[in-house]
Amino acid sequence: MQSTATVLVYSDDANTREQVRLAAGRRPADDVPAIEYLECATLPAVLSELEKGGVDVCVLDGEAVPAGGMGVCRQIKDEIFECPPVLLLIGRPQDAWLATWSRAEAAVAHPVDPAELASSLASLLRGRLPSAV
Repeated sequence: MQSTATVLVYSDDANTREQVRLAAGRRPADDVPAIEYLECATLPAVLSELEKGGVDVCVLDGEAVPAGGMGVCRQIKDEIFECPPVLLLIGRPQDAWLATWSRAEAAVAHPVDPAELASSLASLLRGRLPSAV
């Protein structure tokens, strides 16, 4: 298993980015590596980091402005070669269909439930990272 995984967290709200970091912690499950977070507050920053490579999972805030996470998700799925899986933070559970439209692999509703976020993030990391031999 690799020693760390890189998780990009996008939100224009620093409090939301902090909630994600605190909810998932340094290691959301025993069978996934420790996490290093990349925080982005703007769409250009997200695109720049993804073009560099090395991001294992993206957590995108569906309520971010001016570029909402759902639109950002759909854009990066179209534009980024081998785009990492996306966990979308949605405003209401009823918005789950929009997460499907955006092609996100998972969605968690605001306010963030730490157990649900950590579980969803760990699941996406398991699918992305090579298995230990």
